[in-house]
Formats: sequence, structure tokens, C-alpha cells
Amino acid sequence: MITLSHAMVLAAGLGTRMRPLSAAMPKPLLPLAGRSLLDHALDRLTDAGVANTVVNAHWLADQVAACVAARSAPRITLQREETLLETGGGVTRALPALGNAPFAVVNGDAFWLDGPHPALTRLAAAFDPDRMDGLLLLIRTAQIAGEVGRGDFMLDPMGAIRRPEEGEVSPYLFGGVQILSPALFAEAPSGAFSLNRLYNRAIEAGRLYGLVHDGVWFHLSTPADLDHAEDVLRSGVIRALF
Repeated sequence: MITLSHAMVLAAGLGTRMRPLSAAMPKPLLPLAGRSLLDHALDRLTDAGVANTVVNAHWLADQVAACVAARSAPRITLQREETLLETGGGVTRALPALGNAPFAVVNGDAFWLDGPHPALTRLAAAFDPDRMDGLLLLIRTAQIAGEVGRGDFMLDPMGAIRRPEEGEVSPYLFGGVQILSPALFAEAPSGAFSLNRLYNRAIEAGRLYGLVHDGVWFHLSTPADLDHAEDVLRSGVIRALF
């Protein structure tokens, strides 16, 4: 179990599959249920006790800067990236601002509704630094509307993650919410690279774990996905479930 105090929100991507909506606005600033996706993510981090957050920005970065400047919490450091660093490079650059303890990393376009207990609280309670360098929130593919491909990860009974073998179909997708240890970034490459590179190394060491989400998660890749999520939220079906 850990106490979360620091986090990073990844908001620098181009969001190409969300075009034309993302042509004039960064994908994390698109509205859903009356607030931007980025504000939803920052709200959940604040509710989880996070006081300090790094938000990176690249595409239409001034809009991201204006969004975070309008907030009173959490305390936000804006990391402008003149060139895309991808997920791993972005977090690596932010490490000096993320402290020495495990921290949360949330995709700027991740949108979820908590189950009986908040997902970030569950992740923090389950994180064991002695066994883990990363703990990822996983989503059951059977609960996701639309095309999800072959899934992302397999999960063993103890919660350890591995990649699916050739021909295997994974029942889980990564939900874009995770807790990572600074140890994961030991000898990380410089420049742009994907976090998947570090995941694979942690999998080989038996130090990457997953936690299955017990609430609702929305796949937000295209304008149609965003419309579907808005329709579901407006319908009241979700309120009836919880």
C-alpha cells in the first residue's frame, strides 16, 4: 500500500483518430458530461489525494496551458514538448518533478466511472513496491462497446501481467490508469519511446501487475465513441447500475 502524492497526465498526443474534433482542440480537452476529459482526470487525481501533477502538452499546447491554469487543484506543472516524446519519453522527462515514491500516470483521454471504491484508491492500496514496478488498471474487453482487437495483457491468479502468446486473445485492455515506480525508469533510453518498452522489461522480471477495474470505462478513440459515451451517460443507465 502506498499514499499517492504525485501524478502525471499524458496530454501531448495528436489524437488523430478523433479527427476532425481534435483538429482544432487537443483530444484531452474534448468535452464529455459537461467537462473536458483532462478536467475529469485531474478531478479524480485530486479526489485520490494527489497534490502535485505534471501535465505534458504538444499539440495546441496553449489550449492545454489555459485549461490547467484555470484550476486551483492539484498543483500543476505544465511540461511543453516541442517534439513528441511518446509515453515513456514524456514520463522520463517529468521524473524530477514526480518525487522519489511511486506515482500515478493517467492518459489524458481516459474516462472512467468508479465502482464501489475509486480506481486510484484501489491501485494505491494494492501497490506493493517490494514486488512491483508497475500496477496497471485493466478493463475486461467483454464490457467494452466497439472493436477492441486482441486485447493487451494476460493476468495470472496472483495479478502478474504477461503479453498474450501468438494466437491468444487477451480478455483485458489497459485502461490508461496506472501507478509506476521510479525504479521502472532505471536505465531508460533518452528521447522518444513508448512505455511498452519498460513494461516488457518489467514483465521479464516479474514486476508488472494488473488490477481489474470494477466500475465503468469508456473506449474513446473516435468521434463515434465520444457520442456513444455521452448518450450512455445522459440515458441514466449508469446511475441505475451504481
